Amino acid sequence: AALNPWDVMLCVSGTAIACENALVVAIICYSPALRTPMFVLVGSLATADLLAGLGLILNFVFQYVIRSETVSLLTVGFLVASFAASVSSLLAITVDRYLSLYNALTYYSERTVLCIHTMLAGAWGVSLCLGLLPVLGWNCLHDRDACSVVRPLTKSNVTLLSASFFLIFLIMLHLYVEICKIICRHAHQIALQQHFLTASHYVATKKGVSTLAIILGTFGASWLPFAIYCVVGDPDYPSVYTYATLLPATYNSMINPIIYAYRNQEIQRSMWVLFCGCFQAKVSFRSRSPSDV
Repeated sequence: AALNPWDVMLCVSGTAIACENALVVAIICYSPALRTPMFVLVGSLATADLLAGLGLILNFVFQYVIRSETVSLLTVGFLVASFAASVSSLLAITVDRYLSLYNALTYYSERTVLCIHTMLAGAWGVSLCLGLLPVLGWNCLHDRDACSVVRPLTKSNVTLLSASFFLIFLIMLHLYVEICKIICRHAHQIALQQHFLTASHYVATKKGVSTLAIILGTFGASWLPFAIYCVVGDPDYPSVYTYATLLPATYNSMINPIIYAYRNQEIQRSMWVLFCGCFQAKVSFRSRSPSDV
């Protein structure tokens, strides 16, 4: 088959995603100190994005080297499960940040650890089920009229996936609004205690709210076009529309390690140890709490 430039870009995107997130997974596995609930969630996100990157690479290889309907189903199912796990892990991280602020006094407890592990088990379980649906028969290989803009997924399948995404996005939006309220409330309480709001507190509050807006805005800008197009698009439309909305969605997995991992001081310190073999005590690192945004 003729080489499609869009497929090449998806493969390049998958390679970058795999490399970035493989480093995060290696750092978390290498550092025994990174075993808190926050880093478990970050590791889950990095693992899901790593698998998504590998899935994009495999999809390119099998599309141009091994052309098989069975392999196509397996690859698509693998990608669906990986991206679903990535989005679900983002939701779990949002819930964790909300709990770390709302229940700050009881956050560091065994109950929190159990809650985090339960959320992750549920997220990965649901993601695996969504990935198995096309493999177990919910596909349009034998009924082209049922195909969606993402072949071989059916229209009802992509509608379910899009509806799930919209639900997760709305939950995240609600939780981030609540987090902003808590941040502003804390700033107000500090102002009452000190009789005025210092410039540093104002800057910190503004930075926290801005960071939350960037996180949610990046997530929405990456996935919303593709999710909307899956619902309103028609399989007879040119495939360039599918590629043009799918490619930005993959960028979210490329941006995730920058937002959730590489900005973290503990991971930066572990990277220093991993690559340099030693840690210079004179370099100052501030440990970030789970509520840091």
